[in-house]
Amino acid sequence: MSGPAVVLASGSKTRAEMLERAGVRVTLAPAAVDEEEIKLAARAEGIGVDEVAETLAELKAQRVTRKHPGALVIGADQMLECDGRWFDKPTGRDAARQQLKDLRGKTHRLVSCAVVVRDGERLWHQVDRARLAMRPFSDSFLESYLDRAGDGVLHSVGAYQLEGLGAQLFQRVDGDFFTILGLPLLPLLGFLRVHGVIGE
Repeated sequence: MSGPAVVLASGSKTRAEMLERAGVRVTLAPAAVDEEEIKLAARAEGIGVDEVAETLAELKAQRVTRKHPGALVIGADQMLECDGRWFDKPTGRDAARQQLKDLRGKTHRLVSCAVVVRDGERLWHQVDRARLAMRPFSDSFLESYLDRAGDGVLHSVGAYQLEGLGAQLFQRVDGDFFTILGLPLLPLLGFLRVHGVIGE
């Protein structure tokens, strides 16, 4: 296919690999966005996680579209909510341990959003949700998991990667696998198909 160029406004290797494996050639262009500031403002205004994920995804795409005229720019974001609390990527092993203790034995919600922008115009967006029930694992299992998973736990909100060792943390998952990895991939592929990026 020789459709428009596709740019991912992110440095996420996981999202890039999902797209590449699905046959979409993408250019990575991480967007400089102060996510923490936006999340703090949203909490103060009582805005929910779905809207925050969408806002951040579009903001990332809009920041990058200026440098890539004519390209389809994909912005994406994922939020994790448990008992009304929002979780971010852990900053170190201690933070990862605490996140997993806080999520242990509970069901949390993941919200993934993708927004596509071209030349400043928002063309499409999709918000998908998943619910994940973490099993009540032991402290010894937790330490073993952190040892084996290594720095990989720092790359994902909630300190787990369901596609790997993190699967052992769960007893039930309801939702699309790609959404859990951070991208509503199948609806996005549908949009890209309509725009000639991949075949019909």
